[in-house]
Amino acid sequence: MNNYPQMERLIGIIETLRSENGCAWDRAQTHYSLKKNMLEEAYEAVDAIEDNDMKHLKEELGDVLLQVVLHAQIAKEEKVFDIEDVAKGLSDKLVHRHPHVFGDLKVNGTNEILDNWEKLKAEEKKHRKSAMDGISKAQSALMSAQKISKNAVKKGFEWPNETSLWECFNSEVTEFKEAISKNDKENAEEELGDLLFAAVNLARWNKIDAEQALLKANRKFMTRFRKMEELATKPLEEYSFEEYDNLWKQAKKETRS
Repeated sequence: MNNYPQMERLIGIIETLRSENGCAWDRAQTHYSLKKNMLEEAYEAVDAIEDNDMKHLKEELGDVLLQVVLHAQIAKEEKVFDIEDVAKGLSDKLVHRHPHVFGDLKVNGTNEILDNWEKLKAEEKKHRKSAMDGISKAQSALMSAQKISKNAVKKGFEWPNETSLWECFNSEVTEFKEAISKNDKENAEEELGDLLFAAVNLARWNKIDAEQALLKANRKFMTRFRKMEELATKPLEEYSFEEYDNLWKQAKKETRS
């Protein structure tokens, strides 16, 4: 730790904040109460990466690190593990999964590196009996769908070709429309879920990250909508559909340029 005095200082600060003479809020926190914070800080760091804002990224990585050190301190107080155990576990795992760097294994390209990573990971996770084990319950439904699909494919559960996948997608569209036309809300929800899952499979087949694709679509829509608000000559609520459509097309054109 001598080469990283600020890391040592941070650990000491968190230990003080959690002490009897520290901060009441920090002392009250638990692993469970901090769950939301962990997710929020990670997403804010990703936002900084998307914006290519290095100053913001530095700050957000600090907030992510705060969550790690806080959880480690809580665990230390419970006599379960501490930050050194966390670092050791991660270091051991990285060395084990990089035998082409820390050992004698010879590899040709990143594909072999990834294949070997998965094999070593499987050896470490022998307690997992199903390909569906180990999928996070806390991540977004879209990310879960991608992982579920990828894990199933690893076991050979794959479409014979992209045409059959498109047929499945179009079939789900039809079934969703039928449920809507019958005003069958419960079945419509199920069919929409199937439709979204089929879309995720199409993304996976074409090596597109569905989560990133949707995040980009969200950003694009927000950018265009802000431009619409900027261009509007009256409250948007007073626009007719045709006026809205023309305004959208103008905003789309200007944000593209």
